Amino acid sequence: MNRLIYESREAAEVNKVVLDDLPGGPDAFELAAKFCYGIAVDLTASNISGLRCAAEYMEMTEDLEEGNLIFKTEAFLSYVVLSSWRDSIVVLKNCEKLSPWAENLQIVRRCSESIAWKACANPKGIRWAYTGKVPPKVSSPKWTDSSSSPSRNQQPVPPDWWFEDVSILRTDHFVRVITAIKVKGMRFELIGAAIMHYATKWLPGMIKDGGGIHESKDQRMIVESLISIIPPQKDSVSCSFLLKLLRMANMLRVAPALVTELEKRVGMQFEQATLADLLIPSTTTTTTMYDVDLVQRLLEHFLVQEQTAESSSPSRQSFSEKHRGGGNNHPSAKMRVARLVDSYLTEVARDRNLSLTKFQVLAEALPESARTCDDGLYRAIDSYLKAHPTLSEHERKRLCRVMDCQKLSIDACMHAAQNERLPLRIVVQVLFSEQVKISNAIAHNNHSSLKETGDSAAAAGFYQPMVPNRKTLLEGTPQSFQEGWSAAKKDINTLKFELETVKAKYMELQGELESLQRQFEKATAAAGGGGGGGGGGKKHGSSAWAVGWRKLSMFGKGGGLDGSDHGGDHHHRGAGEGQGSSRKTPARRWRNSIS
Repeated sequence: MNRLIYESREAAEVNKVVLDDLPGGPDAFELAAKFCYGIAVDLTASNISGLRCAAEYMEMTEDLEEGNLIFKTEAFLSYVVLSSWRDSIVVLKNCEKLSPWAENLQIVRRCSESIAWKACANPKGIRWAYTGKVPPKVSSPKWTDSSSSPSRNQQPVPPDWWFEDVSILRTDHFVRVITAIKVKGMRFELIGAAIMHYATKWLPGMIKDGGGIHESKDQRMIVESLISIIPPQKDSVSCSFLLKLLRMANMLRVAPALVTELEKRVGMQFEQATLADLLIPSTTTTTTMYDVDLVQRLLEHFLVQEQTAESSSPSRQSFSEKHRGGGNNHPSAKMRVARLVDSYLTEVARDRNLSLTKFQVLAEALPESARTCDDGLYRAIDSYLKAHPTLSEHERKRLCRVMDCQKLSIDACMHAAQNERLPLRIVVQVLFSEQVKISNAIAHNNHSSLKETGDSAAAAGFYQPMVPNRKTLLEGTPQSFQEGWSAAKKDINTLKFELETVKAKYMELQGELESLQRQFEKATAAAGGGGGGGGGGKKHGSSAWAVGWRKLSMFGKGGGLDGSDHGGDHHHRGAGEGQGSSRKTPARRWRNSIS
């Protein structure tokens, strides 16, 4: 004070000294003045932080007098405040108005470490009384000596006993406490639960239209701070919490690096998400209702991390575990994500501004093995067709290409067969798939019945329940498709009849061929027996044989199918030595033509 007055001596009149930057304000100055005049000052957790900073500001050190205010406030902090859970919380809360003095004097650091140590200590050392939303008479946990025995009626201390007390702190101080708790070795799931508790208290909802700039800045700072202290372990916080935090981060324009980190965290446990969590409104300039691009990125992060996990630890699973799907009866993460994506596609498909490309890319992002049934994908496709009635035939086929008709259930096939929005080609594939499934089911039932009863009549009984299903399926099919299917069945029957006709004529010609071979052998034998028949016999035998083969070759080229050209030429006799070497060649040519 003397120095301040001396430095202001040049002023015309020195009757006022302004101390605008005094930490602790008028209350701290009044306590310091009382101390100077020997008036008793009651040090408490509520005034000690401000008084300690004010004493430092006014240089009340031991150089002037022993037992000065700095010494006394430091002693109170070290021996009283830091040994008490409640006092450490109160002092740290009061330090919010004392920056940067409280930081420079290490008050924040010491209180944070004291809180962290007590939060991580054995709760048996606490005589418990619940805090939070309780009457003021109930105090915070009281620390006792380790030798004192707890009361028999003492309630067990819950592991989250410290959540409510630390949640009253300002965000930067809360971050300091959580960081110190991490260093002490607290379980990561408890740290995550404390972060979620804090977010629930300070981020009760989304930013409303009436929120001011200051409010948005405060909430953006809270979101950024919480993202930075989430433990890196999977399941430290719930996927639902991460997605809500991501929703707020997009609305508050949080730093892109933190948003990317948050998206990767969601990808680690994407299979735990729900449809309501994924319906995040679009905040970009696009016209879609929901942020489909964000879900696409989350799915990509999930697939990358799944692939990394599978490739990094293949030896941890035994052969039997791999074939059992990880050793449990629960569906794999990819299957759960596939069902989630199908539900999401069904919901966003109602948006008329959703492009076909975005729908197709998201539907095809998962591998085929992730879906054992495509019913959910079919519902999404049908929903998209309803909302986009102006799609061309090519676009409809392109849309349906993401679905495998063979993976549809019987109920889905029944619905698809009556769905006039689907391309006709897809309906044909669906009906064919349904026909195969029914045939397989019939064959399986017949086999099972024969095995159990040994009676073929019993096996026939399993076929009867399937007939009404097929009849109902065909009756429910659109009329235009029924007509096309009837015409196709007529064409198939006609082809079957023609094939039977060709088979009959082939058998007839095969008989004639055998007859010709026998006649040729007799003629050859007769010519050999005559010995001196000369060249005339050979010529005549060769001519008769050639005439018979010309008739057969005419049939091979398409002639003689009606059998009208079968005449008496094959009754001619011929002989010759040269015929034996060429008798197999016409027969081989005939077989090739028939095949």
